[in-house]
Amino acid sequence: MRIKRTIRRARTSRHPRLLAVATGLAAAVALAVPAANAGTVTDASGGSRLAAAGDAVLDAGVAGTAWYADPAANTVVVTADSTVSAAEIAAIERAAGPDAGALRVERTAGRLSPQLSGGDAVYSTGARCSAGFNVVSGSTYYFVTAGHCAGSGSTWYANSTHTTLVGLTAGSSFPNNDYGLVRYTNPAVPVPGTVGSVDITSAANATVGMAVTFRGAASGVVSGVVTGLNATINYGNGNIVYGLISTNICTQPGDSGGALYSGGRAIGVLSGGSGNCSAGGTSFFQPIIPVLNAYGVSVY
Repeated sequence: MRIKRTIRRARTSRHPRLLAVATGLAAAVALAVPAANAGTVTDASGGSRLAAAGDAVLDAGVAGTAWYADPAANTVVVTADSTVSAAEIAAIERAAGPDAGALRVERTAGRLSPQLSGGDAVYSTGARCSAGFNVVSGSTYYFVTAGHCAGSGSTWYANSTHTTLVGLTAGSSFPNNDYGLVRYTNPAVPVPGTVGSVDITSAANATVGMAVTFRGAASGVVSGVVTGLNATINYGNGNIVYGLISTNICTQPGDSGGALYSGGRAIGVLSGGSGNCSAGGTSFFQPIIPVLNAYGVSVY
């Protein structure tokens, strides 16, 4: 089952959910904005140049940006949300210096942020989020969610009045990563190994072009494709997350922690995105396999 929630905090929001994988996606409608001096990188050191360009984006420290290398196109794709000014984009290009030609800047609707609030949810005293995948270790059951959700409270409920207990936070990692674990403690709460009606039987790494589906309480079921790997996102206030999966799926507030899957394979849980499923946007997911390895749990 999955849960989601809304986090009330000044810097970021979070949210998990119960008995169903809840997550939402925002149709990506990024408008391509070529960076100054943009062009295809064709030199033999293209790989190192892409790495240097990505490091430059990180060093520029502009909140509201996310980026990943696209080796096939010899570019670093930089997503800039509506809060990023033209001057800040110019600052990113200056930081890249001679590697600025490797940058491809795309605008996205809305604001890049953890996707909080809305839909079926799990609640703590400080947040409401979507649950991702149900997992197990021995005879103990948990659900995986976003770290910015799991770290917002210790006790989780199925309703906003906090009368139906779900479980307790067992671990969280945010920023740098964005994953967390909640242990089920209420035996009355069913813990099926499904996302909606889809049986999740294994976990897999994402690949560019992979067809994926997201289920969230705010957005329902949304399908799309993986557009990039090893993405970095700067949420601001020092909250930077690395190694994310980029997709063209729309997400909305209340979807954080929701499940990204491909057929019966678990792929990731929602970290954040921009826009919504009306205005569009883009979304970024924490890969699931590092989470399973970190906590010694498995899908079932």
